[in-house]
Amino acid sequence: MVKGEPIIILLVEDDPAHAEIVRRNMGEFRVANRIVHVTDGQAALDYLFRKNGYAHAEADPLPDLILLDLRLPKVDGLEVLRQIKGDEKLKRIPTVVLTTSGAESDMVNAYSSGAGSYLVKPVDFEKFTKLMETFGYYWLAWNRFPD
Repeated sequence: MVKGEPIIILLVEDDPAHAEIVRRNMGEFRVANRIVHVTDGQAALDYLFRKNGYAHAEADPLPDLILLDLRLPKVDGLEVLRQIKGDEKLKRIPTVVLTTSGAESDMVNAYSSGAGSYLVKPVDFEKFTKLMETFGYYWLAWNRFPD
């Protein structure tokens, strides 16, 4: 990521309400110039590996951040994570698991597979919104470039 370049987030989320909360909060904090939303693991892999409808790099640039749910249709989130971290071009993209699962085994598997962070989505709408707000502040602080 270079100063002045647009920030692109790949949001891999099958729940439309959760995707909207993420979109709204990332937009509010100007964390992303563009959010690419896919609803299943296969679509995420297609986007990242430039397959099927995502073959054009100009229209579908690689993201600066991936927000990845674990419980996904078609291809499980952990498998998506393993393929991301197993690829030389993709493994450096920060990948945050954003899931409803607080199971220790899921957390251990996610970190073992290369997740940079593991955030449990609260069931409560307001708490989830607050979590995304906090994440927005964190991402801004982490990626602030010196003038």
